[in-house]
Amino acid sequence: MRTVDVYLDNKLAGQLTERDRDEYEFAYNAQYLVDPETPAIALSLPKREEPYRSNRIFPFFTNLLPEGSNRKAMCTALKVDEHDFFGMLEMICGKDCIGNVSLRKEEK
Repeated sequence: MRTVDVYLDNKLAGQLTERDRDEYEFAYNAQYLVDPETPAIALSLPKREEPYRSNRIFPFFTNLLPEGSNRKAMCTALKVDEHDFFGMLEMICGKDCIGNVSLRKEEK
């Protein structure tokens, strides 16, 4: 199981989890959820208590990934399979993402 924290405007919005290669979950953080000032991270993922589940990574998150030759170069340099979308999301943790969304991974 792999997990990344999802931040919006530097506030912890929730966690994206890969439970298995075909089982993904996004759950909003409880404090983020109850704050009326915090928006949903995406129109496709409105704020709600129950986690979102899917058999593939949510398109909102894959759209954060680099494309084309940038993706290939990053994957080669960091030894991440180009078909491992969750691995690529982990790869961009702590780096600039599009817009006000960022991904972070707790250091162990």
